[in-house]
Amino acid sequence: MKTKPNVFSNSEITVTYSPCQCINAERCAKELSNVFRHSVIPWIDLDAASTDEIINQIKKCPSGALEFHYNKRMAM
Repeated sequence: MKTKPNVFSNSEITVTYSPCQCINAERCAKELSNVFRHSVIPWIDLDAASTDEIINQIKKCPSGALEFHYNKRMAM
């Protein structure tokens, strides 16, 4: 069964999680558990750490199931 990626955003970044791609290494939850939570929905809380911390953790994802991109900023 195909699943859609989960999408989470804050003012700076958007994070996608592809459950079918995840190998359940649990690295995200073990190393940044205040953001990547097992028993709470939504399970990714982008307000629980700095954007830099979240990006650094996403870059450690061994399967590539977690990805991010910067949100476009509107010119004022």
